[in-house]
Amino acid sequence: MSDELVPHDPTRMRASDADRERVAQVLHKAAAEGRLDLHELDERLGATYSAKTYGELVPITADLGVPSPAVLPAVPRNAAVDRVGGTPGSSISFAFWSGCDRKGDWVVPRYHNAVAIMGGVTLDLTLARFAEAEVTINVFAFWGGVDIIVPEEVTVIVSGMGFMGAFENRTTSTPSVPGGPVVRITGLALMAGVDVKRPKKKKIKNKDRPELES
Repeated sequence: MSDELVPHDPTRMRASDADRERVAQVLHKAAAEGRLDLHELDERLGATYSAKTYGELVPITADLGVPSPAVLPAVPRNAAVDRVGGTPGSSISFAFWSGCDRKGDWVVPRYHNAVAIMGGVTLDLTLARFAEAEVTINVFAFWGGVDIIVPEEVTVIVSGMGFMGAFENRTTSTPSVPGGPVVRITGLALMAGVDVKRPKKKKIKNKDRPELES
């Protein structure tokens, strides 16, 4: 029997950027706890971001005493709906002559206000959950900037207005996953900029280098 006819092997499935990012998060945590030194962290991150399949990701965290994140994405990608639910977080992110960063594991409420007045606000939804299947982020920016980072599992609809400023939607070149959460981004930018984008793909470092770059 040929390989094409054998039952599906999850370890041979292609890994996504989100899968690699989950493994990277485990590695960073292990390094912070002292279970990996900087050279090991650099080496494993290189292997993580160059991995093409789940099977290549599994060994990277096998000795860290945690379930491999690589086995989780074996669920179909439209399981992005699993990101919906949880206790809503704060309804406002505010920066006045300052900065406000909201990132990591947080729950985006149905309505969230991002206000940047001569300051900057960053909303990173890469690891966030969503209180409801559709949420709205209302932005007001004056002489400031708001960055909103949205993963591929999330559909983005941008309808904000700019006056001597602009809302820039840079997610349109990347197809979103059907059935996932929807984030509507609206509001007003006065002499300010609102940048909506996908997470950056991390560069693979030279494996021959003995140290992390500063």
